[in-house]
Amino acid sequence: MSAAPAAAPRWKAILFRHETLLLLVLVAEWFYFDAVGARFATLDNTFEIVRHHVEIGLLALVMTPVILTGGIDLSVGSLLGLCAILFGKFWRDAGLSPLEAGACTIVVGALAGGLNAALITELRLPPLIVTLGTYSLFRGLAEAITHGSDTFTGFPSSFLALGQGHWLGLPAQTPVFVVVALGVWLLVHRTTFGRGFRAIGFAPEGARYAGIPVERRLALAYVLTGMVAAVAAIIYTARLGQARADAGTGYELYAITAVVLGGTSIFGGVGSVHGTLLGLAAIAVLDDGLVHARLPREAAGVLTGVLLLLALTGSVAPKLWAARSKRRPAPPAATPPSPPLPTP
Repeated sequence: MSAAPAAAPRWKAILFRHETLLLLVLVAEWFYFDAVGARFATLDNTFEIVRHHVEIGLLALVMTPVILTGGIDLSVGSLLGLCAILFGKFWRDAGLSPLEAGACTIVVGALAGGLNAALITELRLPPLIVTLGTYSLFRGLAEAITHGSDTFTGFPSSFLALGQGHWLGLPAQTPVFVVVALGVWLLVHRTTFGRGFRAIGFAPEGARYAGIPVERRLALAYVLTGMVAAVAAIIYTARLGQARADAGTGYELYAITAVVLGGTSIFGGVGSVHGTLLGLAAIAVLDDGLVHARLPREAAGVLTGVLLLLALTGSVAPKLWAARSKRRPAPPAATPPSPPLPTP
């Protein structure tokens, strides 16, 4: 008899979880655009949605540990552009093979992430200010290397197949995305090392007292972000067949939106990788669905902003409601009626 009342709150908790509600929004999006858009729900178009959002997805995946620690990385889009340019330089001007150029590009990404990590952990500078500075630095370097006009093209077809070809019927970049997603999920949810990200986000000083090497954890998060941004740059170059200095413009905002929309608190300590994947899927379906519904592309930014505000409001509203309920004064207790006076 006592099991039924205990099971009901559990089902309520699952039903009203952020990820569950976001999944319902994603399903509603899918059915709506399938109804109003031509050929939206076809398998070919689904694969194209995946193909065009892998780079943003990679950035969102590695942004999740960073935001879990209470940090942020605004430089990932600019770093993607810089790495794309350097990949082209390594291949065309240094005469390296695409594989060798890719390895060198990933090393550059790790060094760029290490620069962010050093400024944040050694000098104790705020991540927002540091990555805002490197955002301009990396984009400026890309512009300086190309003089604002040089574009790298003519890549071999074997390399272009990474971004334009298919593997077992799937877009060729899908296995890379799956490997990174699985690796980040295992790191965040199945390792003691990754659980330290949440502890740092909740209370950095408390994490230090608990014996967690906070600086080392933060450094890993930012170096990993730089490496995966370089991988995203390589896939971006293969998909478009060219490397330009403006590659990845605005991608950092899409990545942060996917993470926060997926339920990760911008203040750190709370979030999940699978929530980020749902947030990414909601943005990708919305972006592609507007094209098939023949609606203005500008509406994508407006609707994404609405989704993000609703997600932020939904995560904060219960806490505000609980706090307001505690502050609400209790009603005065009813006083019992006075006994009648004795009659003389």
